[in-house]
Amino acid sequence: MGLLDGLFGGPAAKDKRTRAGADRAYLVAWATSHDGVEGFVEPENSFNAVTIVLVDKDGNWTRRAPGGARGASRVGREAAIPIYDVTKVGYPQRMRDHIERARVRRRRELRAELLEDRAQQRDPVD
Repeated sequence: MGLLDGLFGGPAAKDKRTRAGADRAYLVAWATSHDGVEGFVEPENSFNAVTIVLVDKDGNWTRRAPGGARGASRVGREAAIPIYDVTKVGYPQRMRDHIERARVRRRRELRAELLEDRAQQRDPVD
């Protein structure tokens, strides 16, 4: 693999296109298997390429890199869902609520596990 293959269509560029195509297919499948899905495009930054977050009516979500802004709009067309710019509209409240509920659930599970371990240490079963 040459140093500039990714820029000029070598094997690395083909691999990147294949990954983006697989991510788009996943996103379309996810959107069509959930109700009330909306897409939120996240801008490129120094760590990540353009990504899209799909959020359903219950706040479940998934994130993938669809291959740039064009890939994100293609996902919207293929899945027949609205696409928004997250820098303009923000993330939906139902997504934030879902994340918070999951965080609380994880804390409770961890606490229950710690209490159970502590009880077993005090009263070992022979």
